Amino acid sequence: MPARPELTRPDNAAAAAAMEGSLTALSALVVALGDGEHQISLVAERTDGAFLRAHADLSIGNLCTEDVPVRLAVLDEEAFYALRILLVFALEGSTVRGAVLVATTAADPRPLACGWTVENGWLHPMDTAELEKSVIPCPGAPAVWREVYDAPLLPQFTASDEEEDHRG
Repeated sequence: MPARPELTRPDNAAAAAAMEGSLTALSALVVALGDGEHQISLVAERTDGAFLRAHADLSIGNLCTEDVPVRLAVLDEEAFYALRILLVFALEGSTVRGAVLVATTAADPRPLACGWTVENGWLHPMDTAELEKSVIPCPGAPAVWREVYDAPLLPQFTASDEEEDHRG
């Protein structure tokens, strides 16, 4: 018997749906976070027990009105793509046991943090008490304390919702 179980290859249709879902989730996340400098971190536990991590730094601006286009700058495109691919696998779910996404926003006097867990193919606001435990710096480690707040509920759109919007 192998030391680590084999990973099951995701179904093509499920993977394609998760790719689409990742774009919807990231779009909703950008709108929910609003103007500012943000670091998005994703940690996923695979079904074989391995932990995978990805993070990306985003700068979001011009969200004041619906008439003004959103400005999104990604500091490192490769890091952003790695985060998106990890999110795809987390949303698809066949090779991921659990995943948490944390957004940290630069703010004075302390950065702000909120988080979501990946459940049933979508991002759901994380319990703030659990998030607070997970972002506390280790004793003696040089780290910044983050102020935790309730993550906003991210709207989940389906392909039929988008078709209806285009017809409407």
